[in-house]
Amino acid sequence: MDPRTLVADPNPAPLVGEIERLLCEVLTDLEPEQPLPGPRRPRILPALALWGGLLVSVLRGCHSQVGIWRLLCLHGLWSYPRFPVTDRAVYQRLERADGQALQPLFAQISSVLAERLTPYTDQTLAPFAAEVVAFDDCTLDQVARWLPALRGIRPGDDRLLPGKLSCAFDLRRQQFQRVVWSDNPHQNEKIGAWTLLAGLRPGSLVVADLGYFAFRWFDALTDAGHFWISRLRQKTSFTVHHTFYQDDQTFDGLVWLGKYRADQAAHAVRLVRFTVGGTTCSYLTNVLDPAVLPVGDVVDLYARRWRIEEAFLVVKRLLGLAYLWTGAINGIQLQVWATWLLYAVLVDLADDVADTLGADWM
Repeated sequence: MDPRTLVADPNPAPLVGEIERLLCEVLTDLEPEQPLPGPRRPRILPALALWGGLLVSVLRGCHSQVGIWRLLCLHGLWSYPRFPVTDRAVYQRLERADGQALQPLFAQISSVLAERLTPYTDQTLAPFAAEVVAFDDCTLDQVARWLPALRGIRPGDDRLLPGKLSCAFDLRRQQFQRVVWSDNPHQNEKIGAWTLLAGLRPGSLVVADLGYFAFRWFDALTDAGHFWISRLRQKTSFTVHHTFYQDDQTFDGLVWLGKYRADQAAHAVRLVRFTVGGTTCSYLTNVLDPAVLPVGDVVDLYARRWRIEEAFLVVKRLLGLAYLWTGAINGIQLQVWATWLLYAVLVDLADDVADTLGADWM
C-alpha cells in the first residue's frame, strides 16, 4: 500500500484514545493563540487545532498531509468544530510553517508535564545533584524519496539522512528535557553537548557514553559546577593521586588524567574499577567523596544511561519516527517535534497507569 494514501483512524484504539485525551487536556491548558498583527481577519483554522491535528495524525499512524486535513475537516478533532477549509489550505499552512514551530510547544508541554510527573520523580537517585540527566545523540532514519530531487538517490546514500538530534534525558522523570536539531547527521556528539549544557541547572549530574569522552569536556563540566560520570576509554593514561580502597578485584581512588603535563586534565577525578567474571569495568566521575557517591551507585547510575537508548527505540518504533513521511526539511522537523511531544505525553500516561496499579514502570 502506498503510505501516502493512509489516513488517521477516526476510531482510535483505547491506548491511543487515552493519549489523545491527555494531549487534549494539556493543549487546552496552554495560552490561546495571539491574533495576527494588523487589520486581518482571524484564522479559520487556529494554530493549536492545526498542531493538535498533526499530533493526533502522527499518533494514529497517518503518513500524509491529507490525513491531517481529513481529521480536521471531515472527522473532527476533539471539541473543535469541523473546519471549512480545503486540503490545499492545510498543505499551505504546513508548507509555510517553520520547521521549528512545534519546538516552543514541545518546551511548554514538557514544562507542564514535568510538574505533573513530580510525584513520580525518583528523588533517591543521586540526591546530591539538582538534576540527573543522560546525554546522547539520535541519528534520524532515511527519508522517503517522494520529492523529485531525491528520487535519483540510491537507498543507503548519506544524502537521505536528514540530520540528528542531541538530547538531554531526565533520568528521574524518564522525560526528554531538551532536544536540539542539527542538519548534519555526522555531527560529533560533543558539538551538540555544549548546547545541552547551557540549559542545565547548576549542580546537575550528567551521565554520558564514550562519544563524549574528552578531558576538555570533563573540565568544563567541573568548572560549571556540574557532576558527571563516564566510562574510562581504553589506553587513556593516568597517574594515581590517592587510593581510597584497593584489593585484587576493586580500585577506588583519585587520578590525574593524562600522562604529561601538556595534555593533562585540569582537575583530578575519581576512578572506580572492578572485575567481575573476568571482565574489568572502569568508570570516571568528579564526585570525589565515596561517602557521597558509593561504588555501587556509580555503576547503577551509568547503567541507567540506557534509558535514553530505550526512549529512542520507543520514539522510532512505537511512535513511528523511523518512517519519515516527507523529504522536506520543515516537514521532517514538524514530525520530529510532534513525535517527541507525544513521547512526553506517553510517559505521563504510563506513570498514571503505574500509580493506579501500584507498580513502578521506570
